[in-house]
Order: sequence, then C-alpha cells, then structure tokens
Amino acid sequence: MEIVLASRRPQWRMDKFPSSFNVSPHSRFSGIDALRGVAMVWMTVFHFCFDLNFFGWWQQDFSGDAFWTLQRTAIVGLFVFCAGLGQAVAHEQDLGWPRFWRRWLKVALCALLVSVASWFMFPRSFIYFGVLHGMLVMLVLARWSGGWGRCLWPLGLVAIAAPLAAQMLLTGPWAALAPAMDARPLNWLGLITRKPFTEDYVPVLPWLGVMWWGVATGRWLLHNRRHWLGLRVGGSTGRLLVFLGNHSLLYYMLHQPLMIGALVLVGWLVTKWQ
Repeated sequence: MEIVLASRRPQWRMDKFPSSFNVSPHSRFSGIDALRGVAMVWMTVFHFCFDLNFFGWWQQDFSGDAFWTLQRTAIVGLFVFCAGLGQAVAHEQDLGWPRFWRRWLKVALCALLVSVASWFMFPRSFIYFGVLHGMLVMLVLARWSGGWGRCLWPLGLVAIAAPLAAQMLLTGPWAALAPAMDARPLNWLGLITRKPFTEDYVPVLPWLGVMWWGVATGRWLLHNRRHWLGLRVGGSTGRLLVFLGNHSLLYYMLHQPLMIGALVLVGWLVTKWQ
C-alpha cells in the first residue's frame, strides 16, 4: 500500500487551512477512513472464522481462547477509537446537531436490525447491546463533550478503570447491588461482576474511555499534526481501505449476511455433490 503525504500535491495541502479549520462540512480525512478500513478488513476475517466455527467446519473457542478474545477487543477498540477521531473532526468543523442526529438515527435503525436478526439466529443469546448499541450512547456523549480539550485524557482513564473498580466494589462492600447491575436493564453500563450471555457486548464503560481518547487524539492531531490525518492513501489496497472506511456502516450491515449466505450455499453444493 502506497502512502503519500497529501502536502506533495497542491490540491491536498493541509497547511492552507487556518487554525480554526474553516473547511467544507463535507470534507473527509482519508487517513481516518483508511484506519477504519483496516478495522473493517480485520473484522471481516474474524467474522469469517467465527462463521466457519458456527457451521462446524473449523472448531474454535471464540469465548475462551485468548487468541480470539483479544482480537475481538482490539477490533472493537479500533472501531471506537476511529469514531472518536471522527467526532473530533465534526467538532472542529462545527457540524451541527441536525446532521449528527440524522446519522445517529441510521445507526439506531441498524442496531435494531442487528438485534432482530441475532434473535432469529441466537434466541437465547441475541445481541441487545452490541457495538452499534454502545455507539448510540457513546457518540452522543462524545459529541456533547467534544470541546472539553485535555480533560478528555483523564476522563478516558477513569472510564476505562471504572469497570474494574465496580467489580471490586460489587464483589465486596456493595455486593447487595451486584444482581441489579448484572441484570439486563443496567448491565449496558458495564459496571458488572459477570459478562452477560450474549453474542456481542459493548457496554458504555470502559469503551467510552476509548472513544474519549480518540476525540482527544483527533483534537491534538488537528492542531499539531493535521497533515497526518490528510495522508493520501494510494494504490488499489489503499483506495479499498478508504472506500470501506467511508462506507463502514453499510459494509458492517451487509458483510455477515453475505458471508453466511455464501457458506450456506457452499454447504448445500457440497452436500448435493457428495
């Protein structure tokens, strides 16, 4: 993948913008899209392996093997961090709340579709607060707090440490509250003693801390290393990553149905020709 600094071409020079970042509301940063695209590709490979396990073609322990659980954490973390970078850009460009809510409603609809589809596939462990559900809450909080500046660094650390502190308290002096915090109406907060039985679980805490760090990193880059976000990613691989990052929500919703459908078709063909 060829990566060329945007400043090498006049039409991509980033230093022409004033410090207030007075650019078109529709401006995008290919560097952020490419990073999000990396997360999309990684997620696709992970889900393909998961699907192979689901159909019994390649047995793996996705719930207990650290090789898979750590990958899942890293993929979600990269998604949430990129969302924070995007909110930093939106705040810097002074994009209005109406535009935010239009995008938010699309995510909400997709989250509902994920819950319904997962209920049909996994009725006992359907997704009621997965990555899109968590995004709905975290994006509002990140947008609201986007102007807090350096405060986001310590706040992010507090958010990341909060589940660990809650677990210590809920298994100690606050043990009487544990059943309520572990129950579905409140476990979306992430202050729990045991992980709920669900196919995807992305609570507000600790992931809000990762998003806050994404916002803080984005603000720092915009004011100090703006050209890093303006990298022009060349080559077919780079263009593909930018495309995936630019259409991440649509790709997220389509990739699993398409892969599952393809595997069902392959299984049917194999059975037919045996």
